[in-house]
Amino acid sequence: MPTFRTSQPGSAADPARPHFVLVGLPGSGKSTVGMLLGQQLNRQFLDFDVEIARREGMTIAEIFAQRGEPAFREMERKLTRECAELGSMVLAPGGGWVTQPDVVALLRPPAVVIYLRVTAATALKRMGASATGRPLLVRPNPSGELGRLLETRRSAYETADLVVDVERLVAQEVAYYIASRLPPV
Repeated sequence: MPTFRTSQPGSAADPARPHFVLVGLPGSGKSTVGMLLGQQLNRQFLDFDVEIARREGMTIAEIFAQRGEPAFREMERKLTRECAELGSMVLAPGGGWVTQPDVVALLRPPAVVIYLRVTAATALKRMGASATGRPLLVRPNPSGELGRLLETRRSAYETADLVVDVERLVAQEVAYYIASRLPPV
């Protein structure tokens, strides 16, 4: 089975340079900002959800429904271990990745973790109709569920090396802001 390393030609992943890892709620902009930041810094971008879905041949919602959240978290762990062998990438793991200290420790240090801070209401608004496809939000009150996720994850998110309030910024502004504050590596 091909991995993200073998499925993308000419990877510039340099193990001597740390990863930049974007964390935050679903809808905080990790995927969009990550892609822009990768382009701006000339680094490969990896969206964990996209890679896991590609490998498994099913959507994240299907993985949660058929195999459960613990199986999905194990897939994240496996992908994180692979990334630990590389460097110099912009990574966007799922919103709950940061709540697994043993998994985060696989990359950090030297990885630089960046928290895209946003309110639950704004995150839900940004997701729009796609919120209904998010496994942890398929509840009678998605807004309340997202707020609960934020409260339970907040302390893990705030352990980041850089916290960026993205509430009133567009993705391009966030990417430029992050790039201007990263260590020269």
